[in-house]
Amino acid sequence: MAHFVLIHGICHGAWCWYMLVSLLQSAGHRVTPLDLGASGINPKQISELDSVSDYARPLMEFMASLPRHEKVILVGHSYGGVVISLAMESYPKKVSAAVYLTAFMPNLHSPIATGVAEFFKNISSEPNMDSHLWFDDGPENPPTRTIFGPKYIAAKDRELAITLLRQGKFFMKDLSNESLLTKENFGSVNRVYIVCKDDLLIKESLQKWYIENSPTVDVKFIDGSDHMAMLSKPHQLRKHLQEVAEKYK
Repeated sequence: MAHFVLIHGICHGAWCWYMLVSLLQSAGHRVTPLDLGASGINPKQISELDSVSDYARPLMEFMASLPRHEKVILVGHSYGGVVISLAMESYPKKVSAAVYLTAFMPNLHSPIATGVAEFFKNISSEPNMDSHLWFDDGPENPPTRTIFGPKYIAAKDRELAITLLRQGKFFMKDLSNESLLTKENFGSVNRVYIVCKDDLLIKESLQKWYIENSPTVDVKFIDGSDHMAMLSKPHQLRKHLQEVAEKYK
């Protein structure tokens, strides 16, 4: 059976995977959902995160603790795609496959910040529902922090999310570093993208843009899913992840 490591998106935490964790475990898989820095119940405060390395540290420490020959399947949702990409760069031999769930997915030809900036372009001309953005570096620069409102969450889990959402940072200055990823490490890992066709935050067109700019070994689709597929369509997501586990043992 596979060992899935689940990495949440910005403002969220390990809590958002609770339905998927149960489904995967009932199928016999090992599952580790992690809280990143200043997320979920992680004790760090957002003001204590000075870099994307601080934010990603819980995953990096987990990867370092794995037995030498153990491999995991990394699953990154939304901004979690950035974090699993950094982990793949540092620990490529410990990753059998990486799954990007309607996620930011970088390529090897431009800084990671390019893909995040493309997201900002896509939302700049439309209302941001009930989210809030902070521009600590000035309005002429990309947003630095955000907090999502409950409209981004599947309706039946909205009250849970309202109590657990925390501010998130984008770390655009760090992600502008051109040397964060290499073909030898990041490029050696099997990558799969899962497109959520009804995502109103990272729209299907942008998800396809990520895939076109960084082709993957496989692309899967979830119909009728909003941005939070792990809450709105957990059974379909489990099916796709089990297929990944079977193919990339």
